[in-house]
Amino acid sequence: MSSPTERAPVAHSAGAAEESRPSLSALLLDPSFWADWASVVGLVGLVIVFGIAQPVFLSVANLQALLLAAAILVVLSIGQTFVVATSGIDLSLAAAVMLGAIILGLVNAAGYGIFIACVLAVLATSAIGFLNGLIITAGKIPDFVVTLGTLSGITGLGLILSGGEPTMVGSTFLLKLASGSFGPFGYPVWVAIAAIIVAHVALYHTRFGVHLLATGGQVESAGALGIRTNRVKMAAYTISGFCAGIAAILLVARIGSAEPQINTSLLLNSVAAVVLGGVSLFGGRASILGPAIGALMLTALVNGLTLLNVSAFYQPLAVGAIVVLAALIMRYQK
Repeated sequence: MSSPTERAPVAHSAGAAEESRPSLSALLLDPSFWADWASVVGLVGLVIVFGIAQPVFLSVANLQALLLAAAILVVLSIGQTFVVATSGIDLSLAAAVMLGAIILGLVNAAGYGIFIACVLAVLATSAIGFLNGLIITAGKIPDFVVTLGTLSGITGLGLILSGGEPTMVGSTFLLKLASGSFGPFGYPVWVAIAAIIVAHVALYHTRFGVHLLATGGQVESAGALGIRTNRVKMAAYTISGFCAGIAAILLVARIGSAEPQINTSLLLNSVAAVVLGGVSLFGGRASILGPAIGALMLTALVNGLTLLNVSAFYQPLAVGAIVVLAALIMRYQK
């Protein structure tokens, strides 16, 4: 049996733990708490407001459509998360999606089959990400400059390859991908869920994830510990490119054609979703589920405004306000 002197430290430690635990009121007054839970709070708030203002918003059909619409942004936000976690940013993401879609359409139209077309599209966008990472690390050029340059270059390449004309993609596989479902969710939603699971495991349960966060937190210290920070950054940008390729496939499946136009809202919303999800733009702090919820929140915002017959001209204004709010929230992240 333990003596009283042996049990005393245990009791003291337990008391210290209780004292160090913040009260509910202190937690609710802590700006960093709201910063960490911004996407969840925002999503719940939108569901309540739009559900009251327009009951159709909470219908099963609309919720399923909302999830399908959010799938592409979820995948892109995951790719952006890996880059932002290294204190970088990928401005070429939307252009990579466009180029991936064009390559998919052209290869399929050339008669090589939809599966080869999809593989080549993903390989092309992954190569773009790898190139971004290589130039940033080897050339020691700021990521903003490099990805802005590739944004312009990829846009031009896409226009040259497509001739500025959309390419129709008729494929049974893509049709089933866009309209088919398994259980309560459509296939694009399951793709997004799979991406969330794989990314979460990679970030939190692998050596690469540890090295990624260490590189973003303090690159010099990470290098001193033997972490190959340049390789980590290149891998992060390659993952971002890979996600752009998956998003391109989902986009072509959804609209039925490869459009040589950049959807700039994909870039804007991917960054907003990442920040709303609690990922620090200064690196070293990341989450996968948070950005996914942030992407769902932004999609719900547009969906709800559409149901309320708010003009499409005002919708970018609302999304822009969310982006600014996300930037303000970032200031309070610990």
